[in-house]
Amino acid sequence: MLTARIAVVVSGGGTNLQALIDAQKRGELKSGRIALVIADKAGIGAIARAEAAGISCDVIIRKEPDFEEKVLSALAAHTIDMVVLAGFLGIFSADLLRRFGKPMINIHPALIPSFCGKGFYGLRVHQAALDYGVKVTGATVHYVNEVADGGEIILQKAVDVLPGDTAEILQRRVMEQAEWVLLPQAAELVAAQIVREKE
Repeated sequence: MLTARIAVVVSGGGTNLQALIDAQKRGELKSGRIALVIADKAGIGAIARAEAAGISCDVIIRKEPDFEEKVLSALAAHTIDMVVLAGFLGIFSADLLRRFGKPMINIHPALIPSFCGKGFYGLRVHQAALDYGVKVTGATVHYVNEVADGGEIILQKAVDVLPGDTAEILQRRVMEQAEWVLLPQAAELVAAQIVREKE
């Protein structure tokens, strides 16, 4: 069966990567296959998750000057059809996006256009939601373009903010109820589209 070859780019523990791996095992991510994980730091949890799943993993240090060139080389070497940013804390340049020229999607831990853009990542997003006093937050999967969190929205899911929430508690609820559900669904939607175009 024809499938889209997926690269997942990560910066941390890899819980969203794990959600994708688990969805693939369950047959929910069936139009795509995770062919490569790119970790932008050594020693992060996502690397162990990739290794445990038997997925090829390249460690390409984001702080090094030729980072984007090495990423593009890795994507080409593995004939990647689409990229999933799963807890990747960097921002790719417009040049990389243009040269890759294939779909790239990102998961953001809020309901875009709220609490998004440059500087909004990780616990900062959840703290901003709490500081603002919103009653509902959530997660968004969107296409990546040259504007941080500015690409077309693919899927969103709302999550209630509860009394007594801290940024950490809210982050966990958003991951469990929204991120780990939405990201595999969106990856399947995009992969299925790629497969349709290949046929």
